[in-house]
Amino acid sequence: MRLAHPTDEDADQGAADLFRVLGRQVKALRERAGLTQRELGRRLGYSEETIASIEQGRRVPQPELLAAMDELLDAGGVLTAAADAVERAKKTRILHPAWFRGYARLEAEAVELHSYCNHVIPGLLQTEDYARALFGMRTPLLDEQTIEMRVTARLARQELLTRWPAPIVTYVVEESVLHRPIGGRDVRQRQLEQLLSLGRLRSVELQVMPTDRSEHAGMGGPFTLLTPKGQLQVAHVEVQHVNRLIIEHEEVRMLAARYGSIRAQALTPGDSLSLIEKLLGDT
Repeated sequence: MRLAHPTDEDADQGAADLFRVLGRQVKALRERAGLTQRELGRRLGYSEETIASIEQGRRVPQPELLAAMDELLDAGGVLTAAADAVERAKKTRILHPAWFRGYARLEAEAVELHSYCNHVIPGLLQTEDYARALFGMRTPLLDEQTIEMRVTARLARQELLTRWPAPIVTYVVEESVLHRPIGGRDVRQRQLEQLLSLGRLRSVELQVMPTDRSEHAGMGGPFTLLTPKGQLQVAHVEVQHVNRLIIEHEEVRMLAARYGSIRAQALTPGDSLSLIEKLLGDT
């Protein structure tokens, strides 16, 4: 008799259930302490939106946040004990679609990440609402549960930007992307605010490619260059839900050279942040 093994769908569902149960525990402990989501967030140094997302199982809490919650809410180690299970789910990236998991594993080990984006804000820089709006407009349509799992997975990937030691991260984003109101005016405003915040990190350089450039090395489309720890640089290309991981040295070298030209043609990081500030002032 052959033993049955869990499918990807089973793993996805198990992770989603874990985050929902953990969220309900946080909510119950918060309410027992007589705190609102805003009050809990303020005491921990997080936004009300972050606490709400954790309680609804949409956001994966970091181990240090679980430990802080455990102490503040007098949970007796219940939340801290869940940290290992949460980390296992994040490391395997089981909430990602199967075709993306190979890239996600490499990204999690990255010491360098460089990306040119011409259509939407890069996933690692997206707010929760922006990501949800993007998944919500996919064609064919995704069901609500899948949307929430994908949002959770995307937010979990963002710890790459704040971990230590920090990887070297650069982005070049088209100016037109900053004007596109994905999710509506308020979502765009919060997204621009997040870009400002992340662009000021010492480990992140964010550049904007002005629309009025007459010469542009990136007309072939978006791509990402990735260097996992202890490995050679690779490239990743995704378009129309077709993705390709490029490991051939010559192809990667050519994309790296092209990215250098793109960065040279874009605004400097300082001027890029000034442009984003101006756009925020105009909203």
